Amino acid sequence: METAVLAFAVGVTFVAGFVKGTVGFAMPMIMISGLASVLSPELALAALIPATVLSNVWQALRGGVAGAVAAAKTHWRYIAIILVFIAGSAQLISVLPSSVMFLILGIPVMLFSIAQLAGWRLHIAAAQRRVAELAIGAFAGFVGGLSGVWGPPTVMYLTALETPKVEAIRIQGVVYGLGAIMLLAAHLQSGVLRAETAPLALGMIVPALTGMGVGFFFQDRLDQARFKRLTLIVLVVVGANLVRRGLMG
Repeated sequence: METAVLAFAVGVTFVAGFVKGTVGFAMPMIMISGLASVLSPELALAALIPATVLSNVWQALRGGVAGAVAAAKTHWRYIAIILVFIAGSAQLISVLPSSVMFLILGIPVMLFSIAQLAGWRLHIAAAQRRVAELAIGAFAGFVGGLSGVWGPPTVMYLTALETPKVEAIRIQGVVYGLGAIMLLAAHLQSGVLRAETAPLALGMIVPALTGMGVGFFFQDRLDQARFKRLTLIVLVVVGANLVRRGLMG
């Protein structure tokens, strides 16, 4: 690999880690969008998997194992329905094109975030929580199984619940970590992760975790209001990128 390409990959991965450390999500999307511009799609995918697994483990366990377990218990129905729908909808991948799924996911995420930034507030009351977590979890899992993206609906769900910053970051780590482990196992089987792609994949761990550590520094200094606003801004960008990918096919 050329030095310039490797340097670019390291830079993209550092930025992706920084964003994840600051708001808790978007690392795989930033990495795949950036790396696929200079690497083959297969190599770009391989490069993000180990870093994604380890970053989510760190994020989930940053407040300790007890905190991660408590967050998982609080949101267990949401986690369970996501995993069920990921497993089920993945079987439909040959039926529905990923471009359609990117549009189905990107448009509501972008509109929701813009509306929230403009002052509209979606609030999930305690009496509505079970229905909301099942509905949003099913949507997230369904599009996730087809497109590999289930983070934005999770952030929408946590934002609507007015989830405190620390718990929101922690539960995102749990949800994404379980998905990332599934992804790792799948691509060890598929051959995406193999001897030829492993060096780059392992090499991306250091810049990803370094960027994440810097992001944590900034996250710790954000109050709840600023954290929510920054999260919504990132969601707008992520949603717009999903729409772009859907329109480009």
